[in-house]
Amino acid sequence: MNEKRRRWGEKPYYSLDFYLKETFGHKVYKLALDGGMTCPNRDGTLGTGGCIFCSEGGSGDFAQKAGPGLRQDGPELTQAVFSQIEQAKERVSAKIKDGKYIAYFQSYTNTYAPVSYLERLFSAALSHPDVEALSIGTRPDCLSGETVALLSRLNQIKPVWVELGLQTIHEKTARLIRRGYELPCFLDAFERLKTAGLSVIVHVILGLPGESRSDMLETVRFLGSLRAGGLQTPSLPAGSALSAEAPGTDHIDGIKLQLLHILKGTELARLYEREPFPVMEPEEYVSLIADCIRLLPQDIVIHRISGDGPKRLLIAPEWSANKRFVLNSIARALRETGAYQGEWV
Repeated sequence: MNEKRRRWGEKPYYSLDFYLKETFGHKVYKLALDGGMTCPNRDGTLGTGGCIFCSEGGSGDFAQKAGPGLRQDGPELTQAVFSQIEQAKERVSAKIKDGKYIAYFQSYTNTYAPVSYLERLFSAALSHPDVEALSIGTRPDCLSGETVALLSRLNQIKPVWVELGLQTIHEKTARLIRRGYELPCFLDAFERLKTAGLSVIVHVILGLPGESRSDMLETVRFLGSLRAGGLQTPSLPAGSALSAEAPGTDHIDGIKLQLLHILKGTELARLYEREPFPVMEPEEYVSLIADCIRLLPQDIVIHRISGDGPKRLLIAPEWSANKRFVLNSIARALRETGAYQGEWV
């Protein structure tokens, strides 16, 4: 154990809420927006059905929907973006008063468009007086040099985060879920984003079909030891063709740990109906999350430890619909076991 035990407010891990208060000096909330894009895994470039777990909303079921002016130039586009932001603010107004926000482009692949459009779209969002940062959900194979350069320029105006949907480091699983790219593609994007000075948040799904507990922990361990400029040898997945290099110094900035949700209308739901596979039980998931937290270095922000599957679409696991139960169970387990972030680093 190399990390000394510490706490971040009341939690034994570096939560997003703590990070935002520490960084901005006050509470900041994410507003899920729709940039009006699709995905190469849906439009026929790579496939037409998307990743097997992805709903028709493109993993943006809680995002505001794109308005008719979004693809226009000038004031029309800015007005369309501002309208989404105001509608999203209204949705959370009952629990949030006089807040500041992160504009989170969540639905589908939010760099899958001409750079000229991306510049107008993201600049409009950043120009809103209540927006303090920009977060962009995308794929590592949709980050051209021009796009990364644009994001780097915007990062000089207000903070820009790039959220990459990796889900797993295991290629067998990646093929099963139809991710559409291999691990070296992710690593290349990570290197280029960090070189450009951008913050990188990585999405991981826990409970994917065929993955064991050790497989999932291997993904988290790998990401915890990943550094721009090289990979630490113990972090490489078994059978990887990647060469081990001297570790660099710049790690991922954040991680989202997401329980697998089986949602109606997805290919995953059809697979589950044809060939039922085990889904996680609450105790299993809580224990796994505690171990994931132990494996992560203390300077990586943990953005999520559960997930929000839309209740109207959720098939399994049913218990995950009660988010308060999940979070309380995790908090209790961490308290009772004394687990904390970095314990096993």
